[in-house]
Amino acid sequence: MHVSRRKIFAVVAAAGLVTSGLAACGDGTKDDAAGGDDGKIVLGFAQVGAESGWRTANTKSIQDSAKAAGIELQFSDAQQKQENQIKAIRGYIQQKVDVIAFSPVVNTGWDPVLKEAKAAGIPVILTDRAVDSTDTSLYVTFIGSDFIVEGQRAADWLLKQYEGKNEQVNIVELQGSPGAAPAIDRKKGFGDAIAANPNFKIIASQTGEFTRAKGKEVMTAFLQSNPDIDVLYAHNDDMALGAIQAIEEAGKKPGVDIKIISIDGVKDAFQAMVDGKINVVVECNPLLGPQLMELVQKVTKGETIEKRILTEEGVFTQDQAAAALPTREY
Repeated sequence: MHVSRRKIFAVVAAAGLVTSGLAACGDGTKDDAAGGDDGKIVLGFAQVGAESGWRTANTKSIQDSAKAAGIELQFSDAQQKQENQIKAIRGYIQQKVDVIAFSPVVNTGWDPVLKEAKAAGIPVILTDRAVDSTDTSLYVTFIGSDFIVEGQRAADWLLKQYEGKNEQVNIVELQGSPGAAPAIDRKKGFGDAIAANPNFKIIASQTGEFTRAKGKEVMTAFLQSNPDIDVLYAHNDDMALGAIQAIEEAGKKPGVDIKIISIDGVKDAFQAMVDGKINVVVECNPLLGPQLMELVQKVTKGETIEKRILTEEGVFTQDQAAAALPTREY
């Protein structure tokens, strides 16, 4: 029965069997009328938006996996606005869903609404992106990539390409949305990794908002103000694909005249690698749905969950792209 799952959760939370933060969730009880009438677990998921092919695949994975697991999904699209996401989460609290999950638009400013969820006895799972909160009791777990490591992997590839050479390497950077965890961490991971080599210089860095249109617009401006660009580092594939258009319109060859490093691993990026236009892609797996539904089920049963769960990912170069392309799911 659905009600018994909630009561089990309340008991084990009080006993400290779930993460310590959940043990302090109000009185650990909710109205018996909460959740689905058919006894299903009800998950409220607040998505960032639909800004990229990666995000679209992430949404589909969550929706398909919820259906397969028999979990009732209440879904909202924040359209890249934090206020929309907070409104959706408050709506889920009022609906008395069993679990709330969301991928934060930005990483700051979440404590008030997360405290509301905690007071209501509703566990929260972070997906894909973390929050910048000193109170880790406000969420059960964070499942997703290590964005700093992704930035480091991008830099590692570049450092190997210029190993033993003393020439200056002029890099331009297309950052993700301001304040978003992937943008902050991918910048840090890459920047820290190249900092020890004075030959590597980021000559321009600006947000492309994770979209193709903005990626093209910013890359056009980069090319106009910086005639000698050796490398483009894009925080996601969509910006890289937009930048390719700008590079070609400027009469240059992407992947040859300007080396392109990107992060995500969508099909279009793999095709661009096959075409020689992107040099390397650091994978960031969006197919989190199955893992998320397993966590939702474990939370409602009161099982112990690790605070940080990483996804498995790799790095793909041009010579690997053709073989990998047919099996890409997004």
